[in-house]
Amino acid sequence: MMVPRMNTRLFLTILATTVLTVSKAASGISAPDSTTRVSTLPPDTVETATILPAEKSASQASERKPFLPTRRRIDREINKIKYVYKGEMAVGIAASYGTLTSDDTDLLLIIDNIKLDGSIFTLNPSFGYFLKDNLCLGLRFGYTRTDGHLDNAALNLGEANDVNISFANLSLSSHVSSWGIFMRSYAGIDPKGHFGLFSEIETALKYGSSKFAYESNGELKHTNSNSQQFKVSFSGGVAVYLFPNICSTISCSLGGIQFNNITQKNEKGEIIGSRKVSKMRFRLNLLGIQVGVNIHL
Repeated sequence: MMVPRMNTRLFLTILATTVLTVSKAASGISAPDSTTRVSTLPPDTVETATILPAEKSASQASERKPFLPTRRRIDREINKIKYVYKGEMAVGIAASYGTLTSDDTDLLLIIDNIKLDGSIFTLNPSFGYFLKDNLCLGLRFGYTRTDGHLDNAALNLGEANDVNISFANLSLSSHVSSWGIFMRSYAGIDPKGHFGLFSEIETALKYGSSKFAYESNGELKHTNSNSQQFKVSFSGGVAVYLFPNICSTISCSLGGIQFNNITQKNEKGEIIGSRKVSKMRFRLNLLGIQVGVNIHL
């Protein structure tokens, strides 16, 4: 059998057509550009734009504030140790007592023959509720009694000044009641919560009366005074758990702001004078040390 021979011209034509078709198909498929973003999200999903590092730093710089809010400040871990837990109630009492006695003593070589007796007694019951761990809000009531008697004292400024004054039979007695609101914050020292420190701010109103007696020309005279006081005070101290629910405290006054209004009356009840005093003083007052006991419920 004889196989027919293919025409050379026809073979070249078919080969050229095949190569042209393949080249056209290959040119239609191009690799994705490196700058083209291919989204793989569903059609109904909103695509979030990607923020480059430069854009991110610029946005942070625009949102930067000169003062950070409290929640973004450095955590000093003051409340890391829970000294008192949220929801507890504390019933407490604080007291202080001091005396002063002088028998024929001298003061700076100016005041001679001082004979003095005096005492100060303070009692402060309180009730507090812990709004959160280590933070207490409460009420405090107070009573202060002061008694003093000066039998004799002489003021001598020297022979050159020719000044010599003597005092005798001076006495003072006062009673003061107070009502106040306080906020106290604790910080534990040891991991088991036996020892702690606390700071306190108090706003209080005080009402009191005093009686001052003195001798004039051999006759004993009296002056009565009524006082009102508004104060904002600060204090700090140490707390120790003696028992699981009984805590002992030692506090010391750090000063504050006071406004006083005093009215003086004679023996007949007639107003003979008045004065108003305001002061701001921040200092450690060792005479204001108080020892207290709190019962936690």
